[in-house]
Amino acid sequence: MALPLSFLLVIVLELMCSSTIINGQRPPSPGYYPTSIFPSSSFYQSFTNLWGPQHQSVSPDQSSVTIWLDRSSGSGFKSRQAYLSGYFGAAIKLQPGYTAGVITSFYLSNGEQYPGQHDEVDIEFLGTIPGRPYTLQTNVYIHGTAERKIGREVQFQLWFDPTADFHNYAILWNPREIVFFVDDVPIRIYANKSPDTFPMRPMWVYASIWDASSWATENGKYKADYSYQPFVGKYSRFIVRGCPAYSSQYCQPVSAAPGGAFGLTSMQSQAMQWAQRFHMVYDYCKDWARNRALYPEC
Repeated sequence: MALPLSFLLVIVLELMCSSTIINGQRPPSPGYYPTSIFPSSSFYQSFTNLWGPQHQSVSPDQSSVTIWLDRSSGSGFKSRQAYLSGYFGAAIKLQPGYTAGVITSFYLSNGEQYPGQHDEVDIEFLGTIPGRPYTLQTNVYIHGTAERKIGREVQFQLWFDPTADFHNYAILWNPREIVFFVDDVPIRIYANKSPDTFPMRPMWVYASIWDASSWATENGKYKADYSYQPFVGKYSRFIVRGCPAYSSQYCQPVSAAPGGAFGLTSMQSQAMQWAQRFHMVYDYCKDWARNRALYPEC
C-alpha cells in the first residue's frame, strides 16, 4: 500500500534535519511541519537589498543568497513590504571556524519607521571561536527597549552543527503569540500578555551579517578578527507568509499549530520542553541580576 505524500514529506524532513545530529540527540517529533506546507518564494519576489550590495550574491535561480562581512562592510536585505502578522522563515548555513564578534541574523523590525522607539523580534547567531558551539539568541524588543538595554533574550546551543548544512529557522508572529522555530521544532513561545510587552505595529523581515564585537561573543571578550575574513552567511528556502500591513481586515493570521489553532499542540509542547531542557543556556526571566520590574511578563 502506498504511503500518503504528507507522511513521506515528514519522514524526509526528519531525515534531513537529523543529518548533523550531535551526540545522538534528536528532538521529539513536533507533529507539524510548516516548512513542508508553506510555499517558498524566490529572493527578489520577497526581498530587496538593504545595504552592502557589493557583499551580496543572489543565485541565478533566485533560490538562495549569500551575504558576507569583511573589513570594509557587511550586508543585509529586507522584505519588500511590511506585515502585521505571519510566518517568516529561511534555511541558513553558518560559517565554521573563527567567527567571534560576528552576528548572522534573521529578524522582524520597524526600526526604520520608529527610530529609538521600535519593535524587533530576533533570531541571531552569536559568533564563536573554534571548539565552541554557536549560540542562537532569540530576542524581543518592544517600543525601543533595545536602546534601554532591556531586551528579552533566550539563548540556545543547538542539537546539530549549524555550519554543516542548511537548517530551517522561523518566526511565527500573530496577535496572540510569537513562536521561534528550528527545523519546525518550537523552541520558545512569547505570549501577548499586555500591549506594553507585545509588538503590534507593522514590521518588515530582515537578514544581515555585521560586526558586533562589543558584545556578541562572551560579552565582547572575543572580537572580530579580520584575518579570517570574509565571514559568510548563506540563506535559502525563503518563506514569507502573512498579512501585509495594509491588507484586508479579513486576512487571517497564521497560527503556530495545525488547523488554525492558537498555541501549540501537545506534541509541539513536548518538543519545545525537550529543546528548553537540553539546549537552552540562558533565559532572561531567570536572570536575577536584572531588574524584575522591567519584565512584568515574567
